[in-house]
Amino acid sequence: MKRLIYQRLIEWKIKSNRKPLILEGARQTGKTYILKEFGKKEFKKLIYCNFEQDPNLKTFFESSLTPKKIIESLSIYFDADIKPDEALIFFDEIQESNLALNSLKYFCEDAPEYAVVAAGSLLGVKMSVPKSFPVGKVELMQLYPMNFSEFLQAYGKERYLNMLGNTDSVEPFPELLHNELCDILRKYYFVGGMPEAVSEFLLSGSYDKVRAIQENILRSYELDFAKHANSSDVPKISIIWDSIPLFLSRENKRFTFSAISKSARAREYETAIMWLVDAGLIHKVTGIEHLEQPLTAFPEESAFKIYVLDVGLLGALARLKPEILVNGNELFTTFNGAFVENYVVQQLISAGNKKLYYWRSESRKAEIDLLVEHEMLILPLEIKAGINAKSKSLSVYSDKYKPKLLLRTTLLNLKYNGDILNVPLYAMNSLRHYLSLIGTSSS
Repeated sequence: MKRLIYQRLIEWKIKSNRKPLILEGARQTGKTYILKEFGKKEFKKLIYCNFEQDPNLKTFFESSLTPKKIIESLSIYFDADIKPDEALIFFDEIQESNLALNSLKYFCEDAPEYAVVAAGSLLGVKMSVPKSFPVGKVELMQLYPMNFSEFLQAYGKERYLNMLGNTDSVEPFPELLHNELCDILRKYYFVGGMPEAVSEFLLSGSYDKVRAIQENILRSYELDFAKHANSSDVPKISIIWDSIPLFLSRENKRFTFSAISKSARAREYETAIMWLVDAGLIHKVTGIEHLEQPLTAFPEESAFKIYVLDVGLLGALARLKPEILVNGNELFTTFNGAFVENYVVQQLISAGNKKLYYWRSESRKAEIDLLVEHEMLILPLEIKAGINAKSKSLSVYSDKYKPKLLLRTTLLNLKYNGDILNVPLYAMNSLRHYLSLIGTSSS
């Protein structure tokens, strides 16, 4: 299956100042697959070193971290000539060898002519520990679950993808095409973007088989809690993870520690939440009360919501039955629109928005789901599960801050009336394109 990150990998390959590349991402998002495909298609040789499958590889790094010595050992072991720019050296499951991880520093300094990539499970957790990886000596990329654009492409609907992203005007799409995209979006809500789940759905069309795969992925995450987290944090991580559907089912989706346990305190669970963030399993959306740029400088750290990395996994975590798909719009209103919010967060994160924020009024009577920063502007984005576009909170925000543009995403068609841009939920990956067509500016 095609992944959007592939073009970025090609750009990395031809850089004149190329550093070793670390591909981060949660387990089973497709890191190994995409790097193997990249190595096979773009290089004459792929030297694949999996430290989990072949622990003996670690010994090559114990006597020396000099790239010349390491390459000599790998050449003998794999019976292959490893020449610069002809071979891709791929260190997979690199978290199993801290020495191999640190060797990337010396590949950067002493052997930049060699193309070296690395990937592994829970690298985000490992790299959050000081002195655990070569700071400034590697390039980092993040691979997320497949977003809806990638799902459309895999589904054989590339023409729809071109329509959404290449339109030269902000006008409604033909109604027949709009309706079909809404139907495909329903499928994506259940299947999600984990590559194995998508592949099974395309192969068999069986929602039961897709759910079995999702449950296996969730089980592997739970096993990671016990294997890689501090023993004292494991119960807290599990409690938070299992409680996510509960919080998203409420009208006020703000995460509160007291809802987990009456005696729970923030300081006791902060480490557990950060572990889930670093592992790439959840996205944390922080509250903002007073709007100033940059938003990163003025968050309310005590007010936040958490979402699962993949909307399909959220359905599995919440034990949503496949049969709900036949009920049409019921899927879009389940858990007070939680699936829609999780979906939108997932799409924006995959588009490069590393931190997301929401706004709430001082009186707490109005709340905007997400804030979008675009060309020095802060634009409010209201998320609606169906076709009801009315929003009291958007009106409150507009009266208070007089933004250049209001954003809304619903099941309604693409529409711009001069004040409000309504983006169909299925077109969220093209939001920046529509904003550029409108030509918003801060002047």
